[in-house]
Amino acid sequence: MKRRWVKVLTITLVILAGLFVAVDRIAVHYAEKEAVALATEKYGYGAGSTNGFTELSIHGFPFLTQAADLSLDHVTLSAGNFSVNTTVNAQGDHLNIRSLSLDMYDLTAPSFTARSAGANLVNGRVTIGYEDLSGVVSRLLGKGGALTVAPAPAGSGGTGGSQSAPLRITGTWDGRKIDTPATMAVAADEFQLRVPELGAGTYTWRVPMPRNIDFTAARSNPDGLELELTGHQVVLGG
Repeated sequence: MKRRWVKVLTITLVILAGLFVAVDRIAVHYAEKEAVALATEKYGYGAGSTNGFTELSIHGFPFLTQAADLSLDHVTLSAGNFSVNTTVNAQGDHLNIRSLSLDMYDLTAPSFTARSAGANLVNGRVTIGYEDLSGVVSRLLGKGGALTVAPAPAGSGGTGGSQSAPLRITGTWDGRKIDTPATMAVAADEFQLRVPELGAGTYTWRVPMPRNIDFTAARSNPDGLELELTGHQVVLGG
């Protein structure tokens, strides 16, 4: 009789644990879906693009105990294939952002119905493809055919640093063949393309992001530009 009681109790506990896990996963899925909708509404990620995407993952288990405390340990936001315009809205200035990723830590919300939250620390990156950058440079600089943007060759004397990435622009401009240096530099919440040898040649973009996140570094990798992000006491939504 005692063995039977222990067996029944064990089965009951297993069933309850399974139900708790199922409810927890349903709750986290719903929370992630709502957060994606808010991010799209607030920051425009994925809006107006047929292949744009926004994804959010809440890490840690169980979710329900974190939600009860109005505190989440780690949340990841990923978005991509959305366009941004220069700060002066120049003609033809739309630049496709290949991807944006944000790792957010120690999130807290003031209430269950709040449409904003705070994150103690955020790390992330923005990536931009050279093909997309070539397209916007061709439109902005004009005066000729298509221009190609690529990483500056090693030893070419580029001015890259922790906050700038050396580039090279080739093609036809104003009736002549060109092979000229350029730089993508970051500062605060903006990144700026500088082409000193081609007219005005300075264009600045800003990616919609939660408040208090800044660009901290730029790199010209073989497959695209990578711009690093860091934020402290970040305000999400609101």
